[in-house]
Amino acid sequence: MENWDGKEGTSQIQFADQKQEFNKRPTKIGRRSLSRSISQSSTDSYSSAASYTDSSDDETSPRDKQQKNSKGSSDFCVKNIKQAEFGRREIEIAEQEMPALMALRKRAQGEKPLAGAKIVGCTHITAQTAVLMETLGALGAQCRWAACNIYSTLNEVAAALAESGFPVFAWKGESEDDFWWCIDRCVNVEGWQPNMILDDGGDLTHWIYKKYPNMFKKIKGIVEESVTGVHRLYQLSKAGKLCVPAMNVNDSVTKQKFDNLYCCRESILDGLKRTTDMMFGGKQVVVCGYGEVGKGCCAALKAMGSIVYVTEIDPICALQACMDGFRLVKLNEVIRQVDIVITCTGNKNVVTREHLDRMKNSCIVCNMGHSNTEIDVASLRTPELTWERVRSQVDHVIWPDGKRIVLLAEGRLLNLSCSTVPTFVLSITATTQALALIELYNAPEGRYKQDVYLLPKKMDEYVASLHLPTFDAHLTELTDEQAKYLGLNKNGPFKPNYYRY
Repeated sequence: MENWDGKEGTSQIQFADQKQEFNKRPTKIGRRSLSRSISQSSTDSYSSAASYTDSSDDETSPRDKQQKNSKGSSDFCVKNIKQAEFGRREIEIAEQEMPALMALRKRAQGEKPLAGAKIVGCTHITAQTAVLMETLGALGAQCRWAACNIYSTLNEVAAALAESGFPVFAWKGESEDDFWWCIDRCVNVEGWQPNMILDDGGDLTHWIYKKYPNMFKKIKGIVEESVTGVHRLYQLSKAGKLCVPAMNVNDSVTKQKFDNLYCCRESILDGLKRTTDMMFGGKQVVVCGYGEVGKGCCAALKAMGSIVYVTEIDPICALQACMDGFRLVKLNEVIRQVDIVITCTGNKNVVTREHLDRMKNSCIVCNMGHSNTEIDVASLRTPELTWERVRSQVDHVIWPDGKRIVLLAEGRLLNLSCSTVPTFVLSITATTQALALIELYNAPEGRYKQDVYLLPKKMDEYVASLHLPTFDAHLTELTDEQAKYLGLNKNGPFKPNYYRY
């Protein structure tokens, strides 16, 4: 499950920004299908605080401005190139927490494994992505970049990238028309044709398929990091329409564990605290779903002294929940007594209007799963219920008898909308993306067919090993005798492909 596709912010939240985001946000967001006009993840709202500009201070669209960087180039479109210096500082802070990418730069600078690569990218544009882009540049690639989400761009970071010579087309609060215009400006360039795609959500791939199908003759591969995008790639593959190899980095072991388990373990408390200022001790919480995300949420809440119930459809995950000390229940058994309901199933209509009607007064309802379909929010938009916006991302929904529930982020991903994702987690994702690009770009003809592949295990292990020095961790090495006994190569891979970590 994609869960978080790399977004950033800082601890102070700018309410003005977000109120505007809410006014701009389309009310209905398409379910995931290839034909939809814009991917779900690209219209979700984020609290990228730390933007030095409030979107109201300059109403001119960046598309109408003539801007040049200090080298005289105008091949970019950002909010304000003058913010480049602030953005550079943000990028330098991110570099401290992204050891693996910095190590990769050092190691590969001599051999330039991406020399000749022309990468067109569509991801969140944050300080972390900037570190990835500059790493790809250091490895020899030329990049052009657009944002995969209309709210998550950090304007000052986009300016810093444009200043250092990257053609970046993105600003915070784009319209849907701007969104596709930016992608088109990345792809449709005279005298420059991409040979690699790095995508998050599948919109860029979708656009090239729709508008410039001939480009795929030159493209060596696609690297996709989100569940939604991977889902679309598998659909293309099934229909026999995928004409280049694609790498699914979403399901690599390191990304799964870090993005879903360890990341949620930290960000669930962060998101709830920032939006509600609540105490967790003694509170009764029901977590729907005990996959990687559910496990992370439950572990954090239990450690804070909450009483945690779990709902699950899969007997294996259910048994794990029982062995970890959680009561396994059906939602309607506990719905009247719980203080917090958290969904993380990846399913739809997990919390229905019937459940919402039976909740107790001031129950908090939020979603940690990947799309905004888990809580049936649409069913609350009826005349007899009153909605009150209490603060950014927090709504009180009030019943005729005065009962109210607290709905966070309108049922969208809580940790993207209301808190931040640790840079270290994004370091793992970004390193995986960089290695996948290197692998696809340098693969001999025929190694990868027109299909969707997982990252080779050897590379997953390499990503992990690059992050160990941060913890001053020392790996034990096998002796020749031990390696022979286990039937392994001393340098890995250490586990068979079916191994579950």
